[in-house]
Amino acid sequence: MNQIHFTINGLPCVCEAGASILQAAKLNDIEIPNLCNDESVRVYGACGLCAVEVLDDGRGKPVPKLLRACSAKVMEGYVIRFDTERVNRSRKIALELLMSDHTGDCRGPCQLNCPAGTDCQGYVKKIAGGDFRGAVGIIKEKIPLPASIGRVCPHPCEQNCRRGLVEQPLSIAFLKAHAADRDLAGETYRPEPAAETGKTVAVVGGGPAGLTAAYYLRLKGHSVTVYDAAAKMGGMLRYGIPAYRLPKDVLDREIAEIARLGVSMKNNVRIGKDITLEQLRQESDAVILAAGAWSSMQMRVPGEDLDGVTGGIQFLHDISSGEGEIPDLTGKKVAVCGGGNTAMDACRTAIRCGAETVYVIYRRTRSEMPAEEIEIEESAEEGVTYKFLTNPAEIVGENGRVKQIRLQIMELGEPDASGRRSPVPVAGAFETLDVDLVIMAIGQKPDTAGLDGVTLTKKGTVAADTATFLTNLPDVYAVGDLTNRGASIAIEAIGEAGRCAAVVDSALRGEMKPYSAPYYSQKTVTAEDLAGREKQPRCQMPVRPAAERAKDFAPVNLGLSDETAVQEAKRCLECGCHDYAECKLIRYAQQQEIHPERLRGVKHTPGQERRLVCIERDNGKCILCGLCVRICDEVAKQGILGLVGRGFPTAVKPEFQDPAAVAICRSCKKCALACPTGALKIIED
Repeated sequence: MNQIHFTINGLPCVCEAGASILQAAKLNDIEIPNLCNDESVRVYGACGLCAVEVLDDGRGKPVPKLLRACSAKVMEGYVIRFDTERVNRSRKIALELLMSDHTGDCRGPCQLNCPAGTDCQGYVKKIAGGDFRGAVGIIKEKIPLPASIGRVCPHPCEQNCRRGLVEQPLSIAFLKAHAADRDLAGETYRPEPAAETGKTVAVVGGGPAGLTAAYYLRLKGHSVTVYDAAAKMGGMLRYGIPAYRLPKDVLDREIAEIARLGVSMKNNVRIGKDITLEQLRQESDAVILAAGAWSSMQMRVPGEDLDGVTGGIQFLHDISSGEGEIPDLTGKKVAVCGGGNTAMDACRTAIRCGAETVYVIYRRTRSEMPAEEIEIEESAEEGVTYKFLTNPAEIVGENGRVKQIRLQIMELGEPDASGRRSPVPVAGAFETLDVDLVIMAIGQKPDTAGLDGVTLTKKGTVAADTATFLTNLPDVYAVGDLTNRGASIAIEAIGEAGRCAAVVDSALRGEMKPYSAPYYSQKTVTAEDLAGREKQPRCQMPVRPAAERAKDFAPVNLGLSDETAVQEAKRCLECGCHDYAECKLIRYAQQQEIHPERLRGVKHTPGQERRLVCIERDNGKCILCGLCVRICDEVAKQGILGLVGRGFPTAVKPEFQDPAAVAICRSCKKCALACPTGALKIIED
């Protein structure tokens, strides 16, 4: 046949006459978005995603209307584009219409609530199969320090775990730690870095954020050097978290794995003193600031400048790292002010230093404490006394040293606009406690000395763009506790650093791609929806007795057995879509900004059924492209599937005429393999 010549998105193409535009694009290795097309069946043209614009019909004139590439024939001289504003507008509407009636979870709610976007469902499934190394491979796509983070993360993933609607959430964090421990003890998972790019990156700060950025940039083939002011790498994981929660040999092994990739690590180097920011800029193609937040917030009460008043991080620094002597607090009374996890670490550390009495001063009630419930419970078991609805009013001293702390008694006032009741002082009501040490653990702020020329926020943090992570200085990026909102949990810093690494990599390759949060389809699930699930108790982490563990800094948690970890992982409901990696619909939806919610209206009734025996059909995910029906009819020659109903209620349903059809479906499965949205799932025997 005759060869015809044309262009698609500016690329010269050639094919035989008679081909559709979609076929011609495929022959020239160009993908035009499409959902309902398959070469094995007749053209249907249902999805509308394959719209193209012909700017020149070969005779110097544009084709007035958009064409559907699946049905329109390509002609000699055609100038075709599927990226014009007009086409994008059309495709955007088509995607929004499809997604507005698409009821499904692209990703599990656990992953969506993880600040790093970790594929919890993926690695939990690996653990359920006893594949701990495979689990770590998935975890390390987002977290380079899984054994450490699995021990200390407050696991926001578990807050969203739907297993909690049945009885209790999965123990996701402990599963992560277990898999990582097994991996470190055996044939450790070690990804290979890409080919060297010749680009260099300097990272200031060797904590969770800095190590994460270094890890992923090294895997991309860049030369990375991490500078840290401390004697060892690890940042807050080393100097802020006690060894009874995170043994430092575990952290050391994970940091060693990062160094083994070829990341250079330089300690005892303080920015602004031992090296300047300008020097790093001159020597590197990019600089990432990830120095953390190391200064404790002050309470702004009289007496906080007395001897015996210290910040939470300052108190924990040498004790947690093991680099300094453990203070002897035998017979002493200690007050810890604050209700977060740093306050928990400080009060439990004070107990281990021999303190006779340890108070936690918190201005709200127990139910409002931001600290993890398990930390509150275990600290109380170890002897910590809680003073709820109290707030420091004054620290009283004698001869320049703390002697007492005067507390304002609080009560909960009227609800604010959010419905939360704020604590208000009870007029004239105070309590005084005798104390020898006051630890302020109400938050941290960064020390920005040495960051000359970098613009700061009103809070004193480094101002960084939330999409590019750039500061006001060219090629200088910033992430983690140092930036914008300030100090948060380690997994927040890790997630931000991972996203920053991707942006920096793109910039080093010549075209910066700012971060944009991906679109995901989500559905609402209630306890009623899961009422039929068998109840299975959550595994319990074995711990040392309180009387024993309160005397030393050995790990509190004794770890899970392989059998327990596997059984716990099997409790997973696997909420996320089984077909996410192959789903064409979500891939196209994430290629441009869409807002299906603006077209919200009546939806098809979601629901799953297994009348196909070996295939589960999810009506909520079906977009009525008709591909399964056509393949069953035209390719499999069975006609078991059909479009039932008229108008909006139309649905794809099976119709078994005889028992032999069951056997045919079991051996065929062509419809499920062709489904572009995961609406059909093959049920493994």
